[in-house]
Formats: sequence, C-alpha cells, structure tokens
Amino acid sequence: MAEHLASIFGTKKDRVNCLFYCKIGACRHRDRCSRLHTRPSISPTLFLTNMYQRPDMITPGFDAEGRPIDPRKIQEHFENSYEDLFKELSKYGEIESLNVSDNLADHMVSNVYVQFREEEHAANALRNLQGRYYAGRPIIVDFSPVTDFREAICRQYEENSCSRGGYCNFMHLKMISSALRRHLFRRYRRRRSWSHSPYRHGSHEDRPHSGRDYGSHSADRNRYHAEQVRRHRSRSPGHRRHSSRSPGRRTNRSPVREGSAERRAKIAQWNREREQLGNGIKDNAWDNNNGISGYSPDGRNVS
Repeated sequence: MAEHLASIFGTKKDRVNCLFYCKIGACRHRDRCSRLHTRPSISPTLFLTNMYQRPDMITPGFDAEGRPIDPRKIQEHFENSYEDLFKELSKYGEIESLNVSDNLADHMVSNVYVQFREEEHAANALRNLQGRYYAGRPIIVDFSPVTDFREAICRQYEENSCSRGGYCNFMHLKMISSALRRHLFRRYRRRRSWSHSPYRHGSHEDRPHSGRDYGSHSADRNRYHAEQVRRHRSRSPGHRRHSSRSPGRRTNRSPVREGSAERRAKIAQWNREREQLGNGIKDNAWDNNNGISGYSPDGRNVS
C-alpha cells in the first residue's frame, strides 16, 4: 500500500495531495485548496513569493501610468534584477538554477525559484533571508517541493503555442541572454571541471536556466580521451608516420617472405624455448612448496 501511494504521489491519480503544488510549488486556491499542500521540511529549492517587481506589473508592456515601455528596457531591467538576485543568493551556496516566473496570475506573478546544489546551502539561505527586505518589500521565502523544473514548465509556452497566456497554471519562465548566463555560471562550470566526482548530479542540461551544460561534460571527456589515444598512437613506433626528412624512403614496403626451411627452423627454436621454460617453472614450483621463493604452481612470480 505504501509503495502504491508513493508511486502516485503528486500525479493525477493522487486524490489527497495537490497536483499543482507538487509540480510548481504554488496553487491558485492557496490555503482554500481541497487537497493537501505538504510543505517539505528540507529541499534544495527555495521559493521566493512575488520577489521580482517587474516594471509592467499592472498591464504587460505598460507602466503604472499607462505609457508603453520599450521591450528592451523591460529586458534590461529584468537582467539587472536577475544578476542582483544571483549575486546575493550565491553567497549562501552554489546555485544550480535560478528561475523567475513570467506568469500573471496572483499566485505565480514574479515568483523566484532558486535551486542550490546542496540542501544545506538552501537551508543556509533560508535562515539568512528570513526577516530581510528587498526593494523596500519583505522577503517571503520557504522551501519548495519543486526539484525537477521540466515537470513544472509549460511545454506549449516553450513552443509559443500556449493559449492561456500569462494565466496558465504551469510556469512561463523569463529568459536571460546567453552572455549573462555565461558570466554568472562560468565559475561553476570551471570548478566542476576539476571536481573529483563529475557524475554526482548526472546530466543537467535538461533543466531550464541552470546555466550548466549537462551533456558537455561527457562530450569533453570523450574528446579528451580520444585526443590522448591519438597522441599515444602518434608517439608509438608501430603507429609513427614516416617523416618527410627522407624523401627517398619507401613508405609502403612489402615484407620479405621467408622460405619453408627458415620457418621450420624458427618453429623448432620456439618449441625448445617453451620446453625449457616449462621445466624451469616446474622446478621453481617445487621450491616454492618447500618455502623457497620463486614461482607459484600456476607460474606466477612470487619472489
């Protein structure tokens, strides 16, 4: 029974727990929801309610006085705020991803989700952020059940086909430029390239706005090993290319075929050497059984 309940937790078959709260960490019914909102006691993800104050909060594309705002200024304002949040939150631990909701519904507008690499980092940030203010507003922060943002993001929004717009119940995330992403997450990529446990968190490229290249680590390792094999072959005598210093040298010289008598003589020599080696191993094995160092009965050197 317990296994069955665990397998359906947070799915459509779960009649007890709220599906949307489990997937996106927020529900439009909030405390009035007929299903449970089970807040985790510990999580690598923090949920900061209405943290980002967008300039077109009342009407998208217009300021509070109804004047249109240049989309480039809106994006610039967002990226400045994003960088400010990232630098402040990174003081408490290594950030795995930082996501800002672009939804317009009251329970999702301007929500910020920060996922740390370790749960201890998230707990440290929670302790330090409680009771603080940002842009003159108190910070409301708590642990979030969201750990896989692939389940929280609206797939139709990523394909520019969501018919619900900003009032969709799944996440519509605001995007930052590639240059800003490289600038903020570059130190993490450099640090992880020297990590002793690169497989700890697996592939991470599928997570949105994480800045980490999940598949690139494996590809870099493959390229590195291929380069090492190529260098080793180029240095080994059997794979060394002929130099251009001796232009008269033949590069495709055919081996000289030996006569039958020469081959029979070599075979006879090989047989004599094998018999001599076998007699020596038997004598040494006997010495080894009597406490004298030498070879073991299977021919291994134990001296």
